[in-house]
Amino acid sequence: MHSLKNVWERNWVAYLFLSPWLIGLLCLSVVPMGASLYLSFTRYDMFSSPEWIGLANYTEMVKDTKYLNSVKVTMTYVLFSVPLQLMFALAIALLLNRGLRGVKIYRAAYYIPSLFGGSVAIALLWRQLFGGDGIINKALESFGIQGVNWISSPDTALSTLIILAVWQFGSPMIIFLAGLKGIPVELYEAAKIDGAGKIRQFFNVTLPLLTPIILFNLVMQIIHAFQAFTPAYIVSGGTGGPLDSTLFYTLYLYQKAFTHFEMGYASAMAWILLITVAFITALIFITSKKWVHYQE
Repeated sequence: MHSLKNVWERNWVAYLFLSPWLIGLLCLSVVPMGASLYLSFTRYDMFSSPEWIGLANYTEMVKDTKYLNSVKVTMTYVLFSVPLQLMFALAIALLLNRGLRGVKIYRAAYYIPSLFGGSVAIALLWRQLFGGDGIINKALESFGIQGVNWISSPDTALSTLIILAVWQFGSPMIIFLAGLKGIPVELYEAAKIDGAGKIRQFFNVTLPLLTPIILFNLVMQIIHAFQAFTPAYIVSGGTGGPLDSTLFYTLYLYQKAFTHFEMGYASAMAWILLITVAFITALIFITSKKWVHYQE
């Protein structure tokens, strides 16, 4: 007890400066998470007191075909958008790393979509681009190709959102570019002396030394992809259509919480999402020991 008192006396100024963050963490994160965990075991509609129902919300998910479809749509979105986005970001970073004239302008221009890509305005623009009379179809018509209403077809609606996600490659690109700048030039010179061409240098030098950056970008973009909401909400008009082909997990959670007022069910969905993202992240870190090479 005496030692705790001494610690407080020595560090009370630090705790004072940390108090706004600690209060925010407690009131805006810890308490709401605890409340949502409790509500996930209840039937609650915001207009009456929560009714304890145990695991009923979780067992109902297994029978909810719409919920299972939202899981399928979200997993498809993550599995396609994240790898494509990272490959595109790495390709552009490799080009910018070659010392092009005006590289700062290109870097800023490529980064801008990451700033505005998740906004309502960009989602509305995307809806116009891929509409039946949008610019995409007009461009195809100039080549004699008959376009479709991309966002109104179940076969193509999700693809337009994947393209939107890939277009927002600026953030991982900047991180890749920073990683490329940190690779010693001497390694490329040594590989060149040994007769390695550009492709072999990429796979034997660039890629191994860039794996920590790839790991970071992979984790961050997977988390971001699971949280995707605005594009699906705006493009589909909040319905997740057509035929629930763009019904993301977060969009269905929103519908359950703020359309049907099933707060208990929505809380259970939120915790399943949190556990899923945490599990995937942990799995990536565990397996990364086999493929991540840290530069000494």
